[in-house]
Amino acid sequence: MRVYVPLTLPGLAEAYKTGELGAGPFVAYAVTPALREWYLSDDIEELEYAALSRAALASLRLLAADPGAPRRRVVVAVDVPDGAAVADPDRGLDPAALGEVRVIGAVPLAKAAAVHVDAADAETDVTAAAEALQAADGGDDDAQFVVDGAEDHELLWYATQEIPNLVGLGD
Repeated sequence: MRVYVPLTLPGLAEAYKTGELGAGPFVAYAVTPALREWYLSDDIEELEYAALSRAALASLRLLAADPGAPRRRVVVAVDVPDGAAVADPDRGLDPAALGEVRVIGAVPLAKAAAVHVDAADAETDVTAAAEALQAADGGDDDAQFVVDGAEDHELLWYATQEIPNLVGLGD
């Protein structure tokens, strides 16, 4: 099963240092039955993009909680064994939890398929979105518009071999 793990650049650096995405359990996003029902599509690529987008929003939430982190959303795509990621049936229809799964155990970073990160030119919009997130959650339509502005930036795809350069540890 492919899951999308939301991180920040410091979180990615820590995962690179330890060799693990998390000791578990931790939150990730995947194509769940509730996400399928909400998205109304059978196209697996569209559904995986929706799960990636949900993880990007979760990464934005991590950035809002860590003002010192560089303002770039980070999502790691990783394949885990079936059964290692479980959706909470009680939260399945909660719009805030669409696609959310709990990964039970530790996941080696070596199992990652790719890393998705904002380009540097997204930082201004991502910064504004992180600052507006709380107001948007409270129902402020103008703040929601600012948060949605971060989604206008596509996350760039990086091979896992590029992680040292992304976190400033490369040559």
